[in-house]
Amino acid sequence: MAEVAREAAVGRRMAENYFCALEDLLLGARLPVFSKRAKRKLVSHRKFYFFDVGVYRAVRPVGPLDQPEYIGGVALESLFFQNLRAVNHYLNLNYDLYYYRTAAGAEVDFVAYGERGLKAFEIKSKRDISPKDVTGLGSFLEDYPMAQGHVIYGGSAKMHRQGIEIWPAAEALKSLPKILE
Repeated sequence: MAEVAREAAVGRRMAENYFCALEDLLLGARLPVFSKRAKRKLVSHRKFYFFDVGVYRAVRPVGPLDQPEYIGGVALESLFFQNLRAVNHYLNLNYDLYYYRTAAGAEVDFVAYGERGLKAFEIKSKRDISPKDVTGLGSFLEDYPMAQGHVIYGGSAKMHRQGIEIWPAAEALKSLPKILE
């Protein structure tokens, strides 16, 4: 929030109010950090997503220093979040949604927590998954061994590695109700 305030040349409190207004107008949503029985020091700020990936792509400034892979990665993450929220609400699955990030930088994009269990999702737009891509998810699964770990990626093959299900994005989006049940 401090970085956004600095870039917008407004106070931190004013930037917070802007984000609250975006949420009140249903133009965005913020995810809190999953901190239940945390064993590691976690960040405390919430993560913001626009309600529609098209809005994100339209309002994000693009210049010669911007990497298309990064923009595409955030877009895929936003698309997955939209679908995750929609399926959760439509099917009344009653998951609370979070993200996970330690102070050391280990991150999991989405955590679904509820009576049906604990599911963690890492989103990668790239076509190949390396061990480095799942380090945050691995840390999470060490702390929460009862969780189901999923990587959603831009490739085409469904795989299973070290207790983590790896899904192509298109297939995962179609199968999201099954994954969450």
